[in-house]
Amino acid sequence: MTRRPTPEPPRPGQESVWDYPRPPRLETFAGSITVELGGEVIASTRTGFRVLETSHPPTYYLPAEAFSDGVLRPAAGSSWCEWKGAASYFDLVSATAVAPRAAWTYLSPTSGFEALAGAVAVMAAAVDRCTVNGETVVPQPGGFYGGWITSWVVGPFKGIPGSNGW
Repeated sequence: MTRRPTPEPPRPGQESVWDYPRPPRLETFAGSITVELGGEVIASTRTGFRVLETSHPPTYYLPAEAFSDGVLRPAAGSSWCEWKGAASYFDLVSATAVAPRAAWTYLSPTSGFEALAGAVAVMAAAVDRCTVNGETVVPQPGGFYGGWITSWVVGPFKGIPGSNGW
C-alpha cells in the first residue's frame, strides 16, 4: 500500500497542492501567461483558468485566441479525463519548431467544467518556456501530467517516483 506523502508546509503567499480538492476545482485566473516555442512567443494572455487537484500543481488553460495564428494544428488521438471528459490534442507549431501533441482542449467538457470549452492547456516540458506572471514554470514531473510549478506552489507533486498510488 502506498503511503500518502508528507505535504511541504507552505510559507506566506504559497499554496499547498495538498489543500486542493478532489474532484478538482476550476477557477478563473487573471494574470500574465506566456508560451514560447522556437524562440518566439506563440501564446500570451492576461486571463485564463486554473484546474486545481489534490497533489497536482495547477494546470493552466488559455483562451484559444491567446495563440498566434497557425500555432494550433489539430493532432490525431484523444484521451479521457474522469473529471473533464474527452480531450482533443494539438501540435504546437512555430516558424522553426513543432511540439507534437503538446496542447489539449476539451470541446464539450463535463458538468462543472463547461467554462473550459475550447480553452487550451500546454505541456510545459514540450515547449521552450512557459511563464506565469513573469516566472518561468517548472513542468510537473513524470511526463504525463500537465501541471505548472511556480514558486508559490508547494508539493510534493504527483508524478515523482513512487507517486503512482496517490
